[in-house]
Formats: sequence, C-alpha cells, structure tokens
Amino acid sequence: MTNLSSEAWFRDPALTRLFALLNADGGEVRVVGGAVRNSLMGLPVGDVDLATTLLPDVVVERARAAGIKAVPTGIDHGTVTLVIDGTGFEVTTLRRDVETDGRRAQVAFGTDWQVDAERRDLTINALYVDERGEVIDLIGGLADIETKTVRFIGDADTRIAEDYLRVLRFFRFFAHYGGGRPDAAGLKACARAKDQLKTLSAERVWSEIKKLLVATDPGRALLWMRQSGVLTEVLPETEKWGIDAIPGLIAAEQALGWTPDPLLRLAAIVPKDVQRLAGLSERLRLSRAEAVYLERFALAPKPADAVTDAVFTRDLYRFGTEGIIAVIKLELAGTRASAEGNPKAMARAGRLSVLLDRAQKYERPRFPLTGSDVLAAGADAGPKVGEALRKLEDEWISSSFSMDRAKLLARLPEVLKS
Repeated sequence: MTNLSSEAWFRDPALTRLFALLNADGGEVRVVGGAVRNSLMGLPVGDVDLATTLLPDVVVERARAAGIKAVPTGIDHGTVTLVIDGTGFEVTTLRRDVETDGRRAQVAFGTDWQVDAERRDLTINALYVDERGEVIDLIGGLADIETKTVRFIGDADTRIAEDYLRVLRFFRFFAHYGGGRPDAAGLKACARAKDQLKTLSAERVWSEIKKLLVATDPGRALLWMRQSGVLTEVLPETEKWGIDAIPGLIAAEQALGWTPDPLLRLAAIVPKDVQRLAGLSERLRLSRAEAVYLERFALAPKPADAVTDAVFTRDLYRFGTEGIIAVIKLELAGTRASAEGNPKAMARAGRLSVLLDRAQKYERPRFPLTGSDVLAAGADAGPKVGEALRKLEDEWISSSFSMDRAKLLARLPEVLKS
C-alpha cells in the first residue's frame, strides 16, 4: 500500500493536530485532492485540503473549543477553513450532489467515502490519505497517476453536465499533469459540451484559462483545445491566429530563464489588435491591470531591424516598457525558433536581445515642465495649457530628451503664440 507519511507536508504539526481533533469521538478526516496528487507525482505541494464525516457546524464547534480559528468560507457547501499559525486548511464535509444545472450544485452531506469520491471530477483528484499516511484509492486514481492520465470519474458526459467548467478543468489538468494524448472519452465529451461554456461566468472561465497558461508547457493542451473546438469557444480571437507561436515561446522561456507569464502567452495566441483585445478583456472581465497589459501590447510597435537607439528610446518613452517588452519577447522567441543555420535570423535575435535588455533596464525620464509653468507664463486655464505642454514635450522627445527646463521655459512664449 502506498504511504505518504514521510512527506514534509504530512509531518506538519498543524496537520497532526487536525487529525487528532477531527478523528476523535466518531469523526473521521482525510487529506484529499491536490496534496495527495502532487506528492504521488513528485511535485511541490501547496494547500492541504481535508474531507471529513463531521458536519460543518461540528467542525466549527470543535475548532473553536480547541482555540483554532474557524472561517466559514463555503459553509453552505460544507467547507470551513481552519487557521493554525497563519496556515489555512480547508475542511469539507463528505457530500453528494442532489441537483446540478451545469453551473452550481445543491449538495447533501453524508458519511460515505465512496459516494464522496464518485462525485468528484477527475480520478487523480479523488485520492485520500488517512492519519497514518496511507493512500486510499476508491476510483482507480493511482493507476492514472502512474500513467499521467487525466480522466473523468465514471461517465465523462455526466461529470461535465454537473459543472460545465469541468471542460476547461480537463484541459488545465492535462496541461499540468497529463502525458501522451488526452483520454479519448474525456476529449470527445468536452467537444460535445463546448457550446455550454457560454453559460458560465466570465470570471470562472478566465480563471481556468489563466491557470492553464501558467503550466510549464501548455502547448499540448492548447493544441487539443483547438482541435476539439473548445479554444475557439472561449477565445474566438485565436481562430484565425492560432497557437503556432507557443512552442517557440516555451523554448525561449526555458533557454533564457524567463518566468512563465500567462498574459504574455495569451498575447502570443491572439491578434495584435487594440479593438479585438479590448473586446476580449471586456468579455472575460479581465482585471484593469490585465486589460492595460493587452492594450499596451497591442499599441507597442515592433522594433525594425535597423531601429536606432534614439528611436527606440523614444518608443520606450511614448509606449511604455510593458508593451514593448512583450512585443520584443515574442519577436525574439519567434526569431530564435528559426535561427539555427540562418545567419540573418541569428543576427536579428542578437539585436532583439540587446533591445530587450535595454527595455528591461529603462528608467523613464520626467518631463521638466508642468501646467503651472504654462499658467505662470501667462496662459489662460483651459485646453491651451495641455496643447502647449504636448508641443513642448514633443520637442523635448525629438531632442532625445536633451532640452533642459531652462530651454523649455524659453520656448514657452513662442509656443503659446502659435
């Protein structure tokens, strides 16, 4: 029997304390989900979640009696977060689905571990570990861990119909944990259910896409998403753009030590078009920062092969570093992919690397004048102030930022007359 008692996360005194607390007086608790899966696959373990036969109110009562903070994070669905020394442990009562509509479920609490396992989504996510560290497999998850098979529990269509987000979860878990080809039954079921993704909230859809895009290499998952029609359903912008840039980007990340960035990877598979990316941001309800990133990427110019240092510096000032860095990284990744045996591509890759380094180290200079300076020169408050500042800023940029405050002030009277 497989045992995880030697794992560092399992020996955490806080977890030992919870086992003792929730296994007492007829209760039973087991670790479930990601911690078990990742340990078995030799991957880092993050959060440790638990499942219990105790009702949520009993979990809260026992925790508070033991001086443990209890937060009712999802108590209607049986989840309570217990916090020990700043670390949270989600504890969820065993349950079965009473009614589902593809977006949410009504649940009934129970004490049957088999029923609890069978209502979960994927076999690799339904493995338990008891207080002795023994792995308990009720649905064949261990075999799928061994073969890196991402498989729905039971009938794939039924599992998906319970929550259509499971279509995206299937591909997300394949990106992170799958090997070879996706499970055929699961892939076909996802293709059949793709039209139902429009019934989900934008926030849930984007959250899953983003989690998929942070996988070490999401390329195979994106390929199968495209072939099944799922990618076009959630990211129609990719339909005529494709995902061909992903392998080169992954190779560049690994070779050059770039931290995987889900937004850069998204930028690699969508058109560089301000209007379409604004529509994407609105449809998926991206955060303000995420939407601005895509906008800056769309607006940033691609550096010409013979771009001069002066022109590049002006572009950095006008467009900002964020968008230009994204554009250069994608250009560099694409160029590197074709550089072997191609002197021209190798030279371009070298030049792009220099530009990338400059952009990453760039510190934006501050324009020396303000509206107060224009008003002090005799201008009336209003649009003329902004117009004068813009004209002088353009001159300042054209001078490669060499004009100092005194020279700009000297130019003010003439600019105000024009």
